[in-house]
Amino acid sequence: MPGLVNALVIVAVAAIVIARQFRARAINTDRRWWLLPVILAVVALREPGILDAHHRVESAALLAVELLTGLATGAGWAWTTRIWTAPDGVVWTKSTKASGAVWALGIALRIGVYGIGAALGLHQDSSALMLGLAGTLLVRGGILVWRAQSFGTANRPAPAYGDGMRSVRRERA
Repeated sequence: MPGLVNALVIVAVAAIVIARQFRARAINTDRRWWLLPVILAVVALREPGILDAHHRVESAALLAVELLTGLATGAGWAWTTRIWTAPDGVVWTKSTKASGAVWALGIALRIGVYGIGAALGLHQDSSALMLGLAGTLLVRGGILVWRAQSFGTANRPAPAYGDGMRSVRRERA
């Protein structure tokens, strides 16, 4: 059952992330952008079946390839994301068509890794895929925050309605 739960978590996180990536969003470098990837990594690493007990070396090699694929996908995704500063100084981000191509390539590479593992007769747990997704999100978030900080104003929150208006003092009766 944990394999099914892991698969559902992977699909849900990937769907949310992919759906949100094509909407413009303000970047706030103060928030905990690393929290979701860390949670995914902890969930993945708590599973005992991340390596095949009968083929440790081969499954470790495939896990390393999965992690490298995840890291490369995250870096490609971050560098193909458009970042700009609005007139109010808030830094915004939105993925491009090239970001979608990076995702498609990452998914194709992961399918290839799974196919190689199946051809070698290795037991592959969903934990490796979840760990790769955690690496993707961690690298992407880190690069985007780093790029946003280079704009210099990403720490400032977006102004709320009424900011900058003069205050009116109350009259005493």
